[in-house]
Amino acid sequence: MRILPESLFGRLVVVLLGGLLLAQLASAYINLTERGQLLYRAGGMRLAQQISDIVRLLESLPPAERRKVAAVFNAPPLIVSLDRVALANDAAPAESDLPRSMFSTVLRYALGDDAKIVVLRRGAPPAGASGAGGPGLRKGMMPHRMGDAGPGGAFFVIQVALRDGALVTFDSQLAPQEAALPWRVGLTLLVLLLTVVVLSLVAVRWMTGPLSLLARAAEELGENIHNPPLAESGPTEVRRAARAFNTMQRRLAQYLSDRTRILTAMSHDLKTPITRMRLRAEALDDEALRAKFVHDLAEMEAMVTQTLEFMRDTSASEPAQPVDLLALIESLRGDYADMGKAVAVEGAIRQPVHVRPHALRRCLANLLDNAIRYGERATIRLEDGAREVVVRVLDEGPGMSAEELAKAFEPFYRGEASRSRETGGTGLGLGIARNIARAHGGDVTLQNRADRGLEATLVLPRAAQS
Repeated sequence: MRILPESLFGRLVVVLLGGLLLAQLASAYINLTERGQLLYRAGGMRLAQQISDIVRLLESLPPAERRKVAAVFNAPPLIVSLDRVALANDAAPAESDLPRSMFSTVLRYALGDDAKIVVLRRGAPPAGASGAGGPGLRKGMMPHRMGDAGPGGAFFVIQVALRDGALVTFDSQLAPQEAALPWRVGLTLLVLLLTVVVLSLVAVRWMTGPLSLLARAAEELGENIHNPPLAESGPTEVRRAARAFNTMQRRLAQYLSDRTRILTAMSHDLKTPITRMRLRAEALDDEALRAKFVHDLAEMEAMVTQTLEFMRDTSASEPAQPVDLLALIESLRGDYADMGKAVAVEGAIRQPVHVRPHALRRCLANLLDNAIRYGERATIRLEDGAREVVVRVLDEGPGMSAEELAKAFEPFYRGEASRSRETGGTGLGLGIARNIARAHGGDVTLQNRADRGLEATLVLPRAAQS
């Protein structure tokens, strides 16, 4: 099972989005955790500050007035008592007991270091503070389930000695604060995530776009060496790659042009001695010897001509135009019929195809020549499609082995049956046919038929390559 997509764009998007998602989840977890702890500490700080304020107020009042004031503040979750017995002070709070240590520090800072303060942390309210019988507390004043601090909460008993020796006791519950993420913060994180995702997609497309153009230009280079050069724009690396590609294209075009000129010159130079040899052969008195010379010279001339056609672009100088493909094939069938060769046509092509007519006619003629040479007759089957047309040329010959099929399009390769003088051939016809098909943006393939013979398949797009 494939996890990562095949394209570079898809892989970059997956990596970026995956990293952003993990970063957002980790950030949200850290923020929620830290926010809960900060709220919890802030709640403890507020409680400690409230207790210190009450202690200062009670110290400023005469003993007779203190109970009335205490009753005013005596409301859940803070219970104030003036009649509790002295509490035994435990050991100093451990560093891990942060709420208790926080209470002690804040209270001593507010009341002075000489204040007598006892801070106890318990899992449930003491018996005297249950509201059922504690001195100084009325029944029902303790909040319902006050001793259940909940996960992360704590129940505290704080006792402070006033200046006149009176003791004031505070029973309170410090519950964990709600740490849910506010909707504004959540919306902010969502907007930030969406913004980063959109910018990442734009950036990735911006980076991979030139690579797609370069890949498309490389694919089209094999079909038309004279395509317009790539635009040398964009980042430095992209400009360097486009410049290198354009340089390579110019060099290849120059190489092919030089090779064509050399072969043209060779063809012209070879025709002159071939013509002289033919004239001299005509002067021979021996008919059999003269016929052999003429045959060999004709074969040499045909080889030179076909080699030149194979090496050069056979369709570069011919403009593409809409062509009635069925009419073109019927014209070819008529020519072969005049030569006494049977060619059958099956199917139809209803819409014109944008091709180079003379080059395509030569391509089809080479396929038909190959089929008739080995199978004595040929059948053309036409398949009409919306985006491409398929022309199948079938023969009834012996077919080809797998090794021969792999080499059939190689220059000057001829199968065993074509090596005899009777069948002839230079081994360039199939290669020329495939070059013409690829110049149109299509292709030619060969395969053996199920019963007998060979099938050559010509695929042509409806819009020719420019």
